[in-house]
Amino acid sequence: MIVEHRDKSSLAGVPGFYQPGALAERESQYFFHTYKRLALEIDRGEGVYLVGKDGTRYLDFFGGLAVNSLGYNQARVNEAIKQQVDKYIHLSNFFLQEPQVKLAEKLIGVTGYRRVFFSNSGTEAIEGALKLARKWAKGSQRRMFYGLSNAFHGRTMGALSLMDKAKYRDDYAPFVPNFGSLEFNNVDQLRATVNEQTLAIFLECIQGEGGIFVASHDFVQELNKLREKFGFLIIADEIQSGIGRTGKFFGFEHLGLRPDIVVLAKALGGGLPLGAILGGDRVAESFTPGVHGTTFGGNPVACAAGVVVLEEIVDRGLMKHAAEVGEFMKSEARKLQSELPQKISDVRGYGCMIGIELSEPGQPVADELQKRGILVNCTHETVLRLLPPLIIQREHCDIFFRELRSILS
Repeated sequence: MIVEHRDKSSLAGVPGFYQPGALAERESQYFFHTYKRLALEIDRGEGVYLVGKDGTRYLDFFGGLAVNSLGYNQARVNEAIKQQVDKYIHLSNFFLQEPQVKLAEKLIGVTGYRRVFFSNSGTEAIEGALKLARKWAKGSQRRMFYGLSNAFHGRTMGALSLMDKAKYRDDYAPFVPNFGSLEFNNVDQLRATVNEQTLAIFLECIQGEGGIFVASHDFVQELNKLREKFGFLIIADEIQSGIGRTGKFFGFEHLGLRPDIVVLAKALGGGLPLGAILGGDRVAESFTPGVHGTTFGGNPVACAAGVVVLEEIVDRGLMKHAAEVGEFMKSEARKLQSELPQKISDVRGYGCMIGIELSEPGQPVADELQKRGILVNCTHETVLRLLPPLIIQREHCDIFFRELRSILS
């Protein structure tokens, strides 16, 4: 039986639960109230565990929301950061910087794309991709950008203009003109809408914040056909699903898609702020000196960490491991679904990006898991989103499913 949700005040005295105190009061006093904080304070991270200020160890299925792919306190990442800090923390993008070039070489070598631009974050990379597409289309009749329903691309105005969910858009109108939204996986609407004036279509092949919904093969196949007919750009948001999380380097590789532009962030910097735009042949020469830039994007310390991230994920087998342990998680989730069909309505995703959709609100379940030493995010109201570090092992998954089975039963 799913436990009843209790507010934080009723959890006083429960081991591992946050006791409102001086730090929370200071945070509330000084910050804009934009975050609904988890009811605990973290002291440090160790591998796949976070350790609270009271010493409680939590098995982490948040993974920093897909950022901490290598877990916490990864020795090679820490060493790369320390070595670069001792050289220089920041120059500016007027200077050639070896960490940037090494990371660019690695990214281009792994992905086969032609050009890269480094940003500070995913939403900044989305904005840069919008500019790149506009620059590519200069002088043409192409005007319209389309996002897909239930998507999440960030919090900036360009990103919000691509999205349809009132949760993110309320009170921020007017939005950027010549933006529209198409229904995710609606092939007929896609076919009826796009034309010679379509500039680009943005999509997450696996919608992360939206609840781990996966683009259908029929939808992607039609998108490919329409691009060939009308010549618009396909821009893939791989901010959450990219860099090996799904068992392939990009989520779109599961669906036979080759986008013109790819947007990355989250795991790329090993925990430091770093995003990227990758461009293929069609847009490779669209940006020229002075038309786009950033002060902090491609920070050398973050890029040094990023090189290690790609080495670990691609060269040292972590992507293959993510595929294998992800299949185990998915099979265990489906086994639990077959046991408790009245509690679990669906299981979706690839690799270490799994959504378990419950038949009831998911936050009470996430709260109970936290009391039992497991951290998991609830998104889309009813979906437990599993984004563990890619170093997660089967024994950790066994712990999670044992406790989830106990709670739901």
